[in-house]
Amino acid sequence: MEKIKIGIIICDRYHTCAGGKCFRSFASREGAFWAYKDQDAEIAAFTTCGGCPGGNIEYAPEEMKKNGVSHVHFATGFLVGYPPCPYMDHFAKFIPEKYGMKVVFGTHPIPQKYYLTHKNLDTWNTPSLQDAIQQTLTDETTRLNYD
Repeated sequence: MEKIKIGIIICDRYHTCAGGKCFRSFASREGAFWAYKDQDAEIAAFTTCGGCPGGNIEYAPEEMKKNGVSHVHFATGFLVGYPPCPYMDHFAKFIPEKYGMKVVFGTHPIPQKYYLTHKNLDTWNTPSLQDAIQQTLTDETTRLNYD
């Protein structure tokens, strides 16, 4: 089985993020990284979208692909920022079309504090957002571990 190389793109609002929750959840195969629980995988790239409307989305995947990345994860910040990234769906179509790479919504489990806020505000009220949060929703105990 060939090693899966993962690239993570984070929302530029969090451009100073060190990636701790993403790397921890990858090591534990939690959140969206659960999909790799029985696979040989590594995180091979980490960058920001470049700021709205995502200028780096056009170029970063090309560099990632040159380095063997086949799966691009939009960090959980795309989902839990307020508002969630309004460009995610476009990016999720663009990257596979232009680069042939798989796109996955989310990285680490949604922290409980964000889950409660968005649930109370009914933020994730569209079919697209409901689908996007599924891999990072997890259970309350896990969400609390990411607060």
